[in-house]
Amino acid sequence: MRVQQRLGHAEGDPRQARLRERLEAVRARSEKSTPWDSSSRYLARLINREGFVPIHARLSRADLTFLTGARDEMIAFADLALRLVELHRPRDAGGITSDPTNPIQRCRACMWRWPCPTFRLIDESVGR
Repeated sequence: MRVQQRLGHAEGDPRQARLRERLEAVRARSEKSTPWDSSSRYLARLINREGFVPIHARLSRADLTFLTGARDEMIAFADLALRLVELHRPRDAGGITSDPTNPIQRCRACMWRWPCPTFRLIDESVGR
């Protein structure tokens, strides 16, 4: 599913449109780059005494574009996820419950029943 389908359309709010465009650009750069899964397992065995792997690699323009901003973008995404998890956390909903050991909880931010849709989405995305 594309980011724009997940976030919805942002005709009214320029900040939402700007955020959607940025997320779509990060996703597009990520999709164009080459996965390093199999290479990284092999390269880990080649670490020398100084803690480096001397390599010669063939990188495409898309790979270089992705690698140039990947660190900063991952830090920004981790910060975003941490802030959202901090905002969307459970709290006692109060009221009478039939099971006092498992009281009904609601999200502090959106007041949905816990776990709220925002927390479930973050958990699903990060848990992959």
